[in-house]
Amino acid sequence: MYAPGDIISHTDICLFEGFTVQQGMNYHTGHDNTSVLLMSTANNSPYDDEIRDSGKVIIYEGHDTRKDLVDGSAKNYDQPLHLPSGRLTANGKFFESANSGIREIVRVYEKIKPGIWTYNGAFTLEKAWLEDVGMRKVVKLKLAIVPEQGSVGSVEHSARKELHQTRMIPSKVKFQVFSRDKGECVICGSTNNLHYDHDLPFSKGGTSLLAENIRLLCAILVFNNSVSMSLP
Repeated sequence: MYAPGDIISHTDICLFEGFTVQQGMNYHTGHDNTSVLLMSTANNSPYDDEIRDSGKVIIYEGHDTRKDLVDGSAKNYDQPLHLPSGRLTANGKFFESANSGIREIVRVYEKIKPGIWTYNGAFTLEKAWLEDVGMRKVVKLKLAIVPEQGSVGSVEHSARKELHQTRMIPSKVKFQVFSRDKGECVICGSTNNLHYDHDLPFSKGGTSLLAENIRLLCAILVFNNSVSMSLP
C-alpha cells in the first residue's frame, strides 16, 4: 500500500485498487471495497476541488451529467444525483452515504501533472450538500483527514514517522516542490519511489504550508531519515 505523500503513477493506482480507475468518483470499487476519489486543484481542472483548513479538509466537487444525456455543455445543467432510470449516479451514492451518519473511509489521489499523482491519504466522508454555482447546482463533499494513518506492506513505510499526520501538504506546495526539485530525489537524483518529505518534521514544529520545508526524497532515503530521527 502507499503512504500519504507518496508520488505514484496512474498505473500504480489501478494496480493497487484492482480496477482501471478512469472516473474521478468510484464508490465501493477499490481495494477492500473502499471508495476512491481522484482530485485536482490545477487551473485547468474541470471541477473545483479545494484543500482547506491547512490541509485537514478536502471539499470535493461532484461530477457533471453525462454528455449524451444533455444538449450542449454539461456545465449548463445541475449535477445529477440520479440517472434517468432512477438509479443513483456516483454523485448520488456518495451523497447518500455522506448523509447516512456513517463516516466511511475514502482514499484520495491527487493529480500533480499528467502521469504524476500523489496519494493524499485516507479521509472520512463527513457530509454532502447541493451548492448554487451560477445558474446550476453542484454536489459538494466534505472529507476530513484520518489522523494517525500509516501504511502496510513494506518496512520503509512502517518506519515513517511522518505518516502519523493530521494534515496533508497543500496542492500549491506540492506543485512548487515537484517543479523546484525537478521530479527527482534531492539527495540521490532518483526518479523512482518518490515521497514528499518534511525537512523539519511536523512533530518537531515543521510546517506543511511552506515549500521551503518540503522536499522530494526516494523511499530508501525517507526510510533512513525516519530511522535516524527516531534514534535516541
